[in-house]
Amino acid sequence: MTIKEKSKPESKLSTFVTLADVEFSAPEKPASKQQFAVWVYALMQNWRQGTVAVKGRSDVARSNKKPWKQKGTGRARAGSARSPLWRGGGIIFGPQPHTRTLRVNQQLKKRVLGTLAADFLNDKKVQMVDWALPEDRPRTKHAMQLLKNLDLDKKNVILFLRQEDANIYASFINIPHVQVILFDQPNAFDLSNANSWLYLKKDHDAFKEMVGQWHN
Repeated sequence: MTIKEKSKPESKLSTFVTLADVEFSAPEKPASKQQFAVWVYALMQNWRQGTVAVKGRSDVARSNKKPWKQKGTGRARAGSARSPLWRGGGIIFGPQPHTRTLRVNQQLKKRVLGTLAADFLNDKKVQMVDWALPEDRPRTKHAMQLLKNLDLDKKNVILFLRQEDANIYASFINIPHVQVILFDQPNAFDLSNANSWLYLKKDHDAFKEMVGQWHN
C-alpha cells in the first residue's frame, strides 16, 4: 500500500499539452519531406568537426632526391619517393581541415518547427510536469524516477529547460535517452528524433512563447 500511495501523486503531476493550451494552430501548409531534409542536411554538415587530414607529397617525411637516373636502368622513370604512386608517398586529393557553413532561411525553419509542434501536440506527445528536485543539488536518481513514473524511461525524450536550471540540467544530462534543449535551441534533427517532449510547469510561459514563434 505504501508503494501505491507514493506512485499515485507522481502520475498526477503530468498533463498532456494540447494546441489550445499553448494557443498554437497548425500551419496551413505543412512542411514537406524535402524541407525537413534540407534543414537536417545543413545541421549535420555544420556539426561536422572537419578536423580530419592527410599528408600530401609536400608533407611526407621522405627525401625529395631523384631515386635513380632518368635513363639506362630499365625501370620506369621516377622523380621523387614522395610521389603518390609510391608506397609511403603523399595522398592525392585527400581530405583537409575545413569548416562547413550551410544556412537555412528562417521561413523554412518556422514551417518545419510548426509542423513538428502541431504533430506532437495532436498526438499527445507533449507533457507538462509539475516537478522539482527535492534537494538543491543534481540528482540523476530522482530524474530517472520521474521518467519511470511518466512511462518515459525507455523512450527518447526532449526536455526543454531554462538556462538557469543548472541542477535540473545536470540531473538529466547523463541519461542516455534524454536530450536536454534550451528554449532558444530547438532544431529539426533533435525534435524529430524524439518520442516525447517534456517541460516543467513553471516553464509553461517559456514553452508557449517558443512555440508561438513558429507560426508561419
